[in-house]
Amino acid sequence: MADSIADIRREHLMGALSESDTHADPIEQFRVWFGDALAAGLLQPNAMTLSTVDSDGRPNARVVLLKGFDESGFVFYTHRSSRKGEELAANPHAALTFFWDTLERQIRIQGSVEWTSDAESDEYFQSRPRGSQLGAMISKQSSVIASREVLEQSLAELTARVGDEPLQRPSTWGGYRIVPTELEFWQGRPSRLHDRIRYTLTRHSGWVRERLSP
Repeated sequence: MADSIADIRREHLMGALSESDTHADPIEQFRVWFGDALAAGLLQPNAMTLSTVDSDGRPNARVVLLKGFDESGFVFYTHRSSRKGEELAANPHAALTFFWDTLERQIRIQGSVEWTSDAESDEYFQSRPRGSQLGAMISKQSSVIASREVLEQSLAELTARVGDEPLQRPSTWGGYRIVPTELEFWQGRPSRLHDRIRYTLTRHSGWVRERLSP
């Protein structure tokens, strides 16, 4: 098995990335690449790996969904009482990774983390399918439960209790915004000589764009 895994490889031939091809603003460059991912018909182009650290400095990673981005940052929603919520409360810094295999592209983002406003969280919660709203209301995310049946029973009881009435966002569920200080755009190239363009936010010069060795 180890030998066969080690033999898995392919040449990256999809494209190239030069400094002149990139936007001076990394958010605009992200917008261009995200548009390419949408146009390519990828199943979930907004799926991203969120990396955090616990109180002992041990890393944790999981896939979450990007729900919005602009100059202020990249937004996702989750339970603030979850494991990732607790870790972000203790250390409000995180990393995001997008990997679009079909395009042979990767984007890495690092930055500080802040809560979205209650108004933003309320608006997004109300836009969710009703089933997702109910799920958010019954879930104590990351806590141990006895069985799947416990979860389904809680859902059935809540569904019967609320009927068709509008649902309110749980106070422990809401949005996070990663405010970026560094973004790296990676394009696969032949012979593992990949293109890597990094943007770093500086105090006096704004975004500085540099090429990194592969």
